[in-house]
Order: sequence, then structure tokens, then C-alpha cells
Amino acid sequence: MAPGLRQFTERRAEGDGQPVLDTDAGEELMLVRREVSIVIGNRSPESPGTLYISTKKVVWLSDVDRTKGYAVDFFSISLHAVSRDPEAYPSPCIYTQIETGEDEDGSEGSDSECSDALDLSKVTEMRLVPSDPSQLDTLFQVFCECAELNPEPIEDDAEENNWIFSADQLADETAEGEDSEWNFSQNPTSSIGHSNGDHDLARTVLELQINDHRFEDAEEMEHEHEHEHEHETEARH
Repeated sequence: MAPGLRQFTERRAEGDGQPVLDTDAGEELMLVRREVSIVIGNRSPESPGTLYISTKKVVWLSDVDRTKGYAVDFFSISLHAVSRDPEAYPSPCIYTQIETGEDEDGSEGSDSECSDALDLSKVTEMRLVPSDPSQLDTLFQVFCECAELNPEPIEDDAEENNWIFSADQLADETAEGEDSEWNFSQNPTSSIGHSNGDHDLARTVLELQINDHRFEDAEEMEHEHEHEHEHETEARH
């Protein structure tokens, strides 16, 4: 399990101070956005900094204090969503939930999130607030793409028993047993949020689509039989 939110100040010496990436492991920079504030837990927003999204992690670096920065691996982000509800948070933002490995009672609502001595190991929520709200959809799309590059690991027992299937596998298996073609949309931008590693919803939607389609076929067959019966009756008269 990734360590959750952590301090991060490793900047490249050359250039504009971008974060150091693990290029040997294939990590690549996907998106850079300036003028983004970070909100950790229940604390006040930090002064705007620069957001870096790589294929492995999310990094925020302060533009005011070069010794201040935070990072979280995508393995630790259990959920991310676009929040535009002012009752949830005053400013439009990307909302994330972070896995810490701690018990919920010991991490959720921790006083350390509000105190000056911030304990990052207990932070379970993070918001990213761009100065331009129109950037939210792009940020969310990149979050989705990177989350798919870092799927939740499948335990050995589950893999051996084939308890977990991807949406693509379910669609392929269904197509093999049916003559009709099924269209299954996986466009992440149509969702309000994205949960890493949960395929139950995708399977339920697929099954509903299949059942709906079969119901339509049954109705068509019933209508055809009714028309045939009418023709036979007219022919007899």
C-alpha cells in the first residue's frame, strides 16, 4: 500500500523547478497547471502553487516557498471527483479521498488536520482548486487516465478464482454468447467521480443493458406472433 499523502520537495535543479520523476521506472509527466491551490483535510487553502500530474502520482509544489510541496501516489487515491456544489465546498475543485492504511476512527476527522502540526499520515481528503474552474474537466480526465494506469492490485486468491472481471472482459464474454452487438460506454467524463478498482457498478450497468435489449427482442417477437395470428384469421374468413 502506498504511504498516502507525504511531503515532497524534490525539484529539478535546471529549468523551472519541476518535480523529480522516476524516469527509470517509466514515470512521465502528463499535465502541468499553475495557479492551483491545495486544501489538505479541513485546513485553509495553501497559497496557489503548481500542480503536476504524472503517470504515477500527483504533486503540488508551492510557488512561494520552494521547501513546501506534497505528493500522493495514484495507488493511494481511492476516489476522485469534480465538486461544483458550493454547499460541499465554496470553490469548484477536484475532490479526492486518500487511503492511509490507518483505522477510520483514528484518521477521519483527526484534530491534526486542523492544527499547525500537520500529520500527513492521517489525512484522508485533499482538494485541488484551480484559479480557472474551466480547467476542472481536463484535470478530471487526466486523473481518470492515470488512475487506469495504476489499477488496484488483485489479490492472488481473487485472481485464481476469477472473482474480479474488468468491464472489457464482461463485454467480450457477453458478445461471445449473443448474436447481437452490445454497446458499452466507458467514457469517464460522463461520471461525476471515479473509484479506483471497483467493477461492480460496471457489471451491473452491463447486465441491465443486456436485459433491456433482451426484453425489447421479446416484445418484437410477441408483436410478430400477433400479426401472424391476425393474417391467419383473415385468411379463414
